[in-house]
Amino acid sequence: MQKALFTGFIASSAFGTVALAQDDENVEEQGKITVTGSRIKRSDVEGALPVTVITREQIELSGESNAADFLRNLTFNSAGSLRPQSGSSAQGESSLNLRGIGASRTLVLVDGRRLAKAPGTGATQDLNTIPMGAIERIEVLSDGASAIYGSDAIGGVVNVITRKDYQGAEIMIGGAEVSIPTNGGEREEGSILFGAAGDRSSITVGMSWNDREIIFARDLPWSAGTGASLFGNNFSVVGADGGVTFGFIPTANDNYCGFAANTAFFQSADGLCRYDFTQVSADEASIENRSFYAKAEHEVNDNWSLFGNASYSKTNSFGRYAPVPDARFFDDPANPVFFALTPTSPNNPTNPASPLYDPSLGLDPQPMDWWHRFDAVGPRDSTVGTTLTDMLLGTTGVIGNAEVEFGVRHTNNVRTDVGRNYLLRSVAQQLIENGEYSLANPYGNPDALQRMRITVFRDSKYDQNEYYGTVSFDAFDMANGPVSMAIGAEYREEKYVDQYDPQSESGAVGGSAGNSAGGNRDVTSIFFEALVPILDNLEMNLAGRYDDYSDFGSEFSPKASFRWQPMDNLTVRASYGQGFRAPTLDILTQQPSFSADSVRDPVTCELAVGDPDSSCQINAQVIANSSLQAETSDQFAIGVAYEPTDWFNMTVDYFDIEIDNRIRGFSSQTLIDFPERAPAGLGCERDASGRITQCIRGFGNQGEYKISGLDLNFRFNYELFGGNVTNNLQISHMLNQQLSQTDGTLSDDIVGTDGLPEQRAVLNNVYAYGDWSLAYNINYIDGQETVGSWTTHDVQVNYFAPWDGKFTVGVRNAGEKFPPIDQGNQGSRDYDFNLYDGYGRITYFRYTQSF
Repeated sequence: MQKALFTGFIASSAFGTVALAQDDENVEEQGKITVTGSRIKRSDVEGALPVTVITREQIELSGESNAADFLRNLTFNSAGSLRPQSGSSAQGESSLNLRGIGASRTLVLVDGRRLAKAPGTGATQDLNTIPMGAIERIEVLSDGASAIYGSDAIGGVVNVITRKDYQGAEIMIGGAEVSIPTNGGEREEGSILFGAAGDRSSITVGMSWNDREIIFARDLPWSAGTGASLFGNNFSVVGADGGVTFGFIPTANDNYCGFAANTAFFQSADGLCRYDFTQVSADEASIENRSFYAKAEHEVNDNWSLFGNASYSKTNSFGRYAPVPDARFFDDPANPVFFALTPTSPNNPTNPASPLYDPSLGLDPQPMDWWHRFDAVGPRDSTVGTTLTDMLLGTTGVIGNAEVEFGVRHTNNVRTDVGRNYLLRSVAQQLIENGEYSLANPYGNPDALQRMRITVFRDSKYDQNEYYGTVSFDAFDMANGPVSMAIGAEYREEKYVDQYDPQSESGAVGGSAGNSAGGNRDVTSIFFEALVPILDNLEMNLAGRYDDYSDFGSEFSPKASFRWQPMDNLTVRASYGQGFRAPTLDILTQQPSFSADSVRDPVTCELAVGDPDSSCQINAQVIANSSLQAETSDQFAIGVAYEPTDWFNMTVDYFDIEIDNRIRGFSSQTLIDFPERAPAGLGCERDASGRITQCIRGFGNQGEYKISGLDLNFRFNYELFGGNVTNNLQISHMLNQQLSQTDGTLSDDIVGTDGLPEQRAVLNNVYAYGDWSLAYNINYIDGQETVGSWTTHDVQVNYFAPWDGKFTVGVRNAGEKFPPIDQGNQGSRDYDFNLYDGYGRITYFRYTQSF
């Protein structure tokens, strides 16, 4: 048993081990294998590219209950990435952002084929659709790979390999409790796996599930009672644009703006009626995954095999956002819905006949604007469901001296989003103007609430059809061995639809934003790869790929890499390649949508609010850019893998990425400050007085992005007190990061600024003794400009029972480290939601039974 435990934990690390760790015996048993980043099978595991292999045992030792959280905590995900959050249009989705250069520049594969893009974004891939129980291992290629895989592989590639060739059965159940908050955030997980094999056929099937409950802001120690939205129950003089004469609507003299039954409203020191949205909204949406997967293979004869993969993944997410805030300033001037209150409206506080009349204001009857929270309509509840169906059928065989593989794949990725308790603005305008909806007593007329309440929906899909073929063969012999070749072709159809309901599209819904998008594209690709043994200890790998897109053009991506082994225990590797990222269908096809943008423009703001140095709101249209081109990259990497003893090995890899023709969004402020740099079709329009009447903003190609860094891995393995110890230190260190500024110049190095830590590291330690094992992890995120470093500690204990059962008890963040509150790149939240989590101490238990 002790030997078996040692074998299982020898490569254990919560976040990766180097491929060098596999020994010669394993390679011989496996024969030639294909490693991520190459299409040529080989027996040398440590190749010319930096590939980190993460085993299933390593994933289990991390204590994570879903694939998305595990992947997001990789050190390569240096700046963090999106995770499920309430109130977001991408609610329920998680992404990966290798090197911190954008999730759309990271490619995620499943069994070597690209994971379909998330319908909710149209640009990134949703990690929540990957079933945790299906994962056999994860291979991380920390180098560009457009020459092999095409678009998006600029920051790197993550290849999730699912389980196959399993014989027997396995059942796992588990659960976890969090210390923050005291209510919510509970987790459940489980999986069932079955596999059988005969002389020529094998099949592996399984189910996987995991849940995480919703977390409300009111239950978080740092959020409760901190909301103070202006959209409570206030008014302003028409033309003030929110900058001059706000006042509390007089309803009663108490602390809750007259709404004694609802403590979310409160009167602030400035006399305004504000709304504490933290009493209602959720900070993190719930997420649950239900998945089924199957793999089957049949040997037709000694030369040919058929294989099929099928998976079905269903994710559900529930989020709650504060009730609709609204005011006339969110209207499109070309198609207004809200109008100012007339002087005779029962809701106008300057109307002497109104129950809201306040003579102390000293205002004559006049039109007024209101700023209101429609709490009586109810909180905005969003239920999001995503269904991903993936089917692959293929064949492998031998024709002469060549190995061939052909396959066809269909992916159907559908997302539905139903939002309840939104506001039908045209009806609300009428009911407020005539007094049926009273700003003094919003809860008093249930019929009015029903008439203005609306349910919105959004149906999205991102489907893929793929056809591919590859031929591998030895082209000719050289003095040091054969030149191996792989050539092939792929054809992929992408179909994208993101359809909003008609009322939301027209801007008639309060509390909703965005507009529909949709389009199709075909991608035809041909590629080659050659492995050339120049010397007995030096090999060269050449690869190239040509991609032709039906909607924007074509790109060719070459790459050359070298592997030199001056000693048996030392490997030196280097590579240079070019890559690209295609413009995504969402920004190429989005329908125009209205936006009220806050900007600084002296002429406009002086006319709007009387202060040229202040900010003011202007009207903007967000449009698609059908002329977008691909951004391109040049990438260089060099590294060493060294194993001086049988108990220690290490790798050090340097990378350098330069992105040109960068796809970037142009804000209204950028267009104001640098009109000469506006791409065609974008810009701001002004009237005769110089006041901005409208800005047309969107995406364009402009500027460059430079980044460089180091990846380091140090691994120790030795015996101690009759047991076996494994230590693994993984570090991702950023050296430099620069991007073009709005004036066209390259910025100073931004590494270390908020949201971009200089380094992330994980130290994993495992001690295995007899039927027991103990794991201890230290997770480190470096400090940034306004936030200190963040270190957490994880502990896990395993007992391997004699009846093939395993008991696991563990705790993540044992010291209950809080996230850095009100520090760093927090955006609209209390902390950097992409980089840290606010779960506190996570205590978990699992039981696994094998048969």
